[in-house]
Amino acid sequence: MGASKGSHAREHQQGNAGFSCSNQTGPGLLRVGSRRWFLQVGAAGLAGMGALPGLAAESLTPGGDKKSVILIWLSGGPSHIDMWDPKPDAPAEIRGPFNAIETKIPGVYFGEHLPLQASIADKLSIVRAVDCTSSNHTPITMQAGNPLARRTDNMKDGDGYPSMGSVAAKFRGPNDPDMPAFVGLAASWKADVWEAGHMGSAYAPVNGGALAGKFALPEGIQLDRLQDRSGLRQQFDRLRRDLDLGATLERSDRYTQQAYNMVVSGKVEKAFRLSEEPDSVRDLYSRDSVGEKVLMARRLVEAGVTFVTVSHRWGYFDNHGDQVPPWGGIEKGLKPILPTIDRAMHALITDLDQRGLLDSTLVMMMGEFGRTPVMSADAGRGHWTNVMSMLMAGGKFKHGQVVGSTDARGYGPKDGVVRPQDLAATTFRHLGIDLGAHWMSPQGRPTPIVVEGGRPIPEMI
Repeated sequence: MGASKGSHAREHQQGNAGFSCSNQTGPGLLRVGSRRWFLQVGAAGLAGMGALPGLAAESLTPGGDKKSVILIWLSGGPSHIDMWDPKPDAPAEIRGPFNAIETKIPGVYFGEHLPLQASIADKLSIVRAVDCTSSNHTPITMQAGNPLARRTDNMKDGDGYPSMGSVAAKFRGPNDPDMPAFVGLAASWKADVWEAGHMGSAYAPVNGGALAGKFALPEGIQLDRLQDRSGLRQQFDRLRRDLDLGATLERSDRYTQQAYNMVVSGKVEKAFRLSEEPDSVRDLYSRDSVGEKVLMARRLVEAGVTFVTVSHRWGYFDNHGDQVPPWGGIEKGLKPILPTIDRAMHALITDLDQRGLLDSTLVMMMGEFGRTPVMSADAGRGHWTNVMSMLMAGGKFKHGQVVGSTDARGYGPKDGVVRPQDLAATTFRHLGIDLGAHWMSPQGRPTPIVVEGGRPIPEMI
């Protein structure tokens, strides 16, 4: 189930386009209204904004019913035994180098490098028996919440099934019509964010790294004059003439108008301004890449985005061993990164709770699979698709509990199995999406959003 050192090094070098939450303006970024911007989106006038994914939806969320999801993706396959399902009584080659520590839940233990998460365990569901047998070294299966969506390496990965975020974009839409429904915050987009499949690009995630800084008003368009329709028309007509484009506001369709409103309202641009956060909040999350992305996710859902997927770097939990680049083994590779995700999760749950947003926001932290119970000779662990652990919080579900368990050595589920389709059903229940809903495939075939008997996790409802 492992891979050669060379193949892993090559994999981790692919698809790593950088992301910066402070990416507001600068070289390479196009300001809305420039000639290059209009040419890049490939349509006339503001209608070009209609090409942005995440604008279309079957129906927009009713007012006052704001529900959202933040998925923190731990790319590479986080080790269940070294994090959320320690085995302190197992032999050393299984137990690993870390000690177990007590959590806020009596009798429940975490790995010693997750003390902040341990301190809020009463607000978490620790799901220890997640069936990941259909998953592979990609986000496809688990982000789709669908065992039929798989990496196949035949140019048909996922078999057309969409991510949970795309289902949310189609069947729920954004919580604010001036915001996109589904946003991804990731450095390695293709490797860490699963998209819409055959559901269509209208429901694909908006790339937050590409979006940041591009919703400033066009040069010469002044916000204080936008309420004056006559003056607005004159300004945009002048801009249109300058750009040699033919569309006018009167000819815009619904998606164009939505896109126009996204620019004029300033909400998207404002949501990406981390500088507006107090130093105390930025320090709570930490000013590293993980913390800033998670804080950005909180700002986005607060502003009206329904689903946000966050990933730091592709494969950084792929801790095969100290001699396998670039991520190393358990002690030298996993140990240094655990404090970052420990702090980010603690900050997010604490912050959402203080803002009164925890009940309306479902938070998930997971990767694609677990890691081998037996340590390798190189002080690492390989891929393990038998079982994995994950965290869930918020969403007005029951928490402060462990859901399911694994055997004494962490080889596989013992009870309380949670399947990918159960994650989807739980997520859609939270969002108020009909679990019996279908979308239409390109072949005209009704396709269910929840497959193979998926149901909300019983222990949490």
